[in-house]
Amino acid sequence: MSNPLQQTIEALAKEKGIEPDVIVTAIEDAVLTASRKYYRSTENLRTKFNHETGQVELFSVRQIVEEVTDPLTEISLAEAQELYGDEAEVDMEIEFPKPTDVLGRIAAQTAKQVIFQKVREAERDNVYALYSDRVSEVVSGTVKRFENGDIVVDTERVEALLPRREQSRAENYTTGDRVRAVIREVNKNTKGPQIILSRTDPTLLVKMFEQEVPEIYDGTVTIRGAVREAGDRAKVAVHSRERDVDPVGACVGMKGTRVQAIIRELRGEKIDIVEWSEDPVVFVTNAISPARVQRVTVVDHEESIVEVVVEDRQLSLAIGKKGQNVRLAAKLTGWRIDIKSEEEKRREVEAQFEELEEGDEAGTLMLPGLDETQLLRLSEAGLDTADRLLEVETAALAEVAGVDEPTARDLQAAVQEQVAAATRAAGTPDDVDDASIAQPAGTTPPPAADAPDETPTVE
Repeated sequence: MSNPLQQTIEALAKEKGIEPDVIVTAIEDAVLTASRKYYRSTENLRTKFNHETGQVELFSVRQIVEEVTDPLTEISLAEAQELYGDEAEVDMEIEFPKPTDVLGRIAAQTAKQVIFQKVREAERDNVYALYSDRVSEVVSGTVKRFENGDIVVDTERVEALLPRREQSRAENYTTGDRVRAVIREVNKNTKGPQIILSRTDPTLLVKMFEQEVPEIYDGTVTIRGAVREAGDRAKVAVHSRERDVDPVGACVGMKGTRVQAIIRELRGEKIDIVEWSEDPVVFVTNAISPARVQRVTVVDHEESIVEVVVEDRQLSLAIGKKGQNVRLAAKLTGWRIDIKSEEEKRREVEAQFEELEEGDEAGTLMLPGLDETQLLRLSEAGLDTADRLLEVETAALAEVAGVDEPTARDLQAAVQEQVAAATRAAGTPDDVDDASIAQPAGTTPPPAADAPDETPTVE
């Protein structure tokens, strides 16, 4: 283009990454705004950019009508025909040129402001269109300046913002430093940078593993979850689609080379790589790493609560600094983890048994299907504790209780199940074996020859 203004428009459009027509429209709007401020009339003004001369032309537009009511915006059909002949018809518009060289300095300043505003709006729209579908991507940039703790990053000729809340506390930057971050969100209506970056989002960790581990990139190993407390510790759950591929070993790499590259990028943040499992017990056991777990018990499936018991010396390691390890494990697995030491669990069980012994129904064995008379017969025959009920012959039990042998076998099975359940919970089978059967109200069983005096009974 030979016209200087057109050359300037093209250069500005290339620099801002927008179309030249957008700038042309901005110039037309700017001259129109300045003209309305200068003429201060109700005329219908219109501007056009002349590509040949490089000038913005101003026109006063009037509509052809039968009878004129507003001479500033309308023209009669007869007058229009005098100007343009029989081609003029009602409802057509006629443009009358108006000078623009009289607008003055204030009008020119107004035009300049409008042009800048339109270009900025077009630039924001362009950036939003380019980056709105790139959320969660990792980008690289250079630290350009600092604004109240926030960092403005120059990335791909576009300014992005790394807010203080999205910065890792283990990291410090100076102007000119290179930084890699994940695009967290893209804002359309904002005065500052539109692209919001993050160095604390777990997505950054996932993307780095995809870049460093070929097995993750090709889909052999998948990341099922990642949680972080930026600057301190992170946990990643991985799963292999092939039985021959160790997902944890693939992520760690030979002598830890792969994971060490990520740790260096995150300024020394500790990373626990654990194997994912569909079984919540196995998954929670892995997630508590590096602590060794003794046992995991599902307390409530609906509320997603598990109880984890570890060795006494492993308790502090399992909990972590200020509860960090167990907190991250809970976030990773989606289960609420109640962690206890063996000693704490033992004291808890002992306390539960002490409460049972102090209660009115201590040591009760439930024998379904027997009435008070049958329970009294068993008690008088000395079959009032779990060990005696299990040792007696089925035929003898049926005869004493007055039931058939299948019912007697069902009674012994019920006693055996209660003994096993109590043994698993308490770890003290002797206490359970001495538990007595429920007695009819107001009766006391006769003491057996070999039964201890403290055998608990039920009223």
